[in-house]
Amino acid sequence: MSTVYAYAANSATEPLTKTTITRREVGPHDVAFDIHFAGICHSDIHTVKAEWGTPNYPVVAGHEIAGVVTAVGSEVTKYKVGDHVGVGCFVDSCRECDNCKAGLEQYCTGGGMIGTYNAIGRDGTPTYGGYSGAIVVDENYVLRIPDSIPLDKAAPLLCAGVTLFSPLRHWEAGPGKNIAVIGLGGLGHMGVKLAHAMGAHVTVLSQSLKKMEDGLRLGADEYYATSDPDTFTKLAGRFDLILNTVSANLDLGAYLGLLKTDGTLVELGAPEKPLVVPFFPLAAYRRSLSGSMIGGIPETQEMLDFCAEHNVTPEIEVIQPDYINEAYERVLASDVRYRFVIDTASLRG
Repeated sequence: MSTVYAYAANSATEPLTKTTITRREVGPHDVAFDIHFAGICHSDIHTVKAEWGTPNYPVVAGHEIAGVVTAVGSEVTKYKVGDHVGVGCFVDSCRECDNCKAGLEQYCTGGGMIGTYNAIGRDGTPTYGGYSGAIVVDENYVLRIPDSIPLDKAAPLLCAGVTLFSPLRHWEAGPGKNIAVIGLGGLGHMGVKLAHAMGAHVTVLSQSLKKMEDGLRLGADEYYATSDPDTFTKLAGRFDLILNTVSANLDLGAYLGLLKTDGTLVELGAPEKPLVVPFFPLAAYRRSLSGSMIGGIPETQEMLDFCAEHNVTPEIEVIQPDYINEAYERVLASDVRYRFVIDTASLRG
């Protein structure tokens, strides 16, 4: 066992505070690495504030983790000391169900994936995430970060990046496809960059035009305000695929009306209330409403390699660990462009 510094939440109402946690000894198939950077995902805030059910406090959040290998187990073949690596939203799964065998570990049916934090590992101990100085993870759930991607910019790719990459790949985004991204935040800006890099025609649908300059700079071909009713008339029947990255409950009928025949609206944000789906806008043109959740290990590695090849990285603001609580407030106020990343140097020693 080793002891490392971390920032933890002890209740839904208290600020996160500095503490210590223990990491397991490096087993035969384990990779230990120093965490250099950890992204702040809105899911961290939902979990910490008990908005998705009461978590197992203390919670050390963070599932966008990038660092450098410090030790490997005796049977590890994929990594060596000094490698740049990352960990995303899960650190294990059953490994035996059809989904796990197909590289879709995020959809594990043999008990579900084991989350990077707020879960119980195979050894019966709680999992703690990336707001900490180091971590030990089975080599099969570790990702290789290409050398051309700086570690601070690699971190958000492990959740935000693959969350957008997976549906774009699944619904075959590319030249000749019209793609719309709802919202230009931590998720949405990655959707714009990735869809553009894949060669699709990209449109941002945002509540206002205040981020229009950013959207066009990041790769959008068009940008529309959804607060303008004319937008829904002008864009009716336009899109092959719409990716909804916001967690608000939208008028799904209006957005379904923007799809072509056989088009798909994919829900990526988690709305507070159940979705209300009107029948006629869905059925009239054989449209589909779907969901997608992060990506499996092979697809996440594919995403990292794609980002390295096409020079796709997130827009980030690097902060110190003692700024986490202020960063949470700014995320809730949509005051970040577009992802906070924690420099964890002070937690490593």
